[in-house]
Order: sequence, then C-alpha cells, then structure tokens
Amino acid sequence: MKFKSFVHKLRGVSLALGATLAITGAAYAQTNYKVGSTPTGVPFTFLNVETNQIDGIMVDIIEAIAKEQGFAVQVDATQWSALIPSLTSGKIDIIAAAMYATPSRAEVVAFSDKVYSYGEGLIVPKDADVAYTSIDEMEGLTVGVQVGTAYIPPLEASGKFKEIKIYDSLADIMRDVSLGRIDAGFGDRPILAYQLSKGASDVRMVEEYKSQITGDVAIAVRLDDAALLATINEGLGKISASGALDAILAKWGIK
Repeated sequence: MKFKSFVHKLRGVSLALGATLAITGAAYAQTNYKVGSTPTGVPFTFLNVETNQIDGIMVDIIEAIAKEQGFAVQVDATQWSALIPSLTSGKIDIIAAAMYATPSRAEVVAFSDKVYSYGEGLIVPKDADVAYTSIDEMEGLTVGVQVGTAYIPPLEASGKFKEIKIYDSLADIMRDVSLGRIDAGFGDRPILAYQLSKGASDVRMVEEYKSQITGDVAIAVRLDDAALLATINEGLGKISASGALDAILAKWGIK
C-alpha cells in the first residue's frame, strides 16, 4: 500500500508540474504577426540583396515595437499595389511601409499614430535647365508617378499636365526620365533623395521644388484589429520617448 501511495503521489506531482510548465509556456509564447513591406522603397523598405531579406526604416521600427511589446514579426516582400488587399484579405497582419495615412485609406485600414512626415519630390533629366518650384510652372509636361500613391489624385485634379503616366516603381520612373520618355517624375522625396545619393544617375532632384502634397507615414492594421493597433501605438510611443525612433531615422540618413 505504501508503494502504491507513493506512486499515486508521484503521478500527482508530475501532472501538476506538467500543468505548470504548460501554463508557463503559454504565458511566454510570442504571437507572430506577418508584416507586409515593399521591396523597392529604399530607405523605408527594400530588398537587401546580401541577406535576401526586406530591410529599411519601417522594418527597423516594427521590429523595435515588437521587441518592446513582446511579439514577433515575419516580414514578407509585398508589392505596393498589393499591400492593402493583402492586409484586408488576411495574408498579412500589418503594413510597415512608406504609406501615407490618408482619409480614403483610413476607410479601409486602421492607422497607427504618425511615424514620419514628408511630401513628394520632383526629378528631371540631369542636364535639364529647369528650376520648377511648383506644379503651376509645369503646364503641358508629361510626368510620371508611382501607382497607388497619394500624389495621383491632386496631380490629376490640377489639370496642368499633358499626360500623367502611372508606373509600378520609382526605378521605372527614373529610367524613363533619364531616357527622355517623360519630362519629369514625382515620388517620395526622402526615397528619391536616398537613391540619388547612392551613385551616379542621369536624373537629378529639383531642389527648388516645394512639396505640394505632404502626409504622415503610419503603420496599418485591419479595421477590426483594435487590440493590435493599441499595442503598436503603445510600442511606438515607447521607442519615440526613448530616442530609439530618432536613432533609426538617423541610421538611414533621414532627419
């Protein structure tokens, strides 16, 4: 009887220990979120050919927030035009890209607090002797702009241009400007500036041009994901207060 009693007690201790370990494991298990980031938005998001991973400002920021808030992220390369459809369909859980938090987009996705603000930049052929300061001085030109960006509606509404061509990427716009297929191109100013700073190019930024269409870049989640949005905003507030956000921007040459 004593032996059976001992075995019974041992079994009880084992079950209790197993339950405790299961609870502890569950408490420390991290939630993993899929993050969509574009492979062509350097320095905000881009494909690092050395690591074959998506890298950049927004990746560093979402990873810093995840570390603060105790969740894990898997960053997936997602084309710009597919970001919002991928989020709303559940293929990804978070958008971390150079995306403006516009009113029209806010009807479809939920945006975090502001991460960074900027406007559009203007590029022209390197040898073009022009100093446009606004779109009012560009009447009759053929220009290019990236698909899905917030710049398209205001540019179209201005009625100033002979034609507005829509491109999949900034690289395509820069190519056609350099080849003379279009007179000028519009794109995210810090992204254009970063790309032009990295090497010789047949295009240049028009420094005199003043951004007409500015906006706030933010992280996006699904409309019904209020808990995740609150978690991201809390983490964003922490890395902003600690100086980590400014350090990430400085690392990539963004002020």
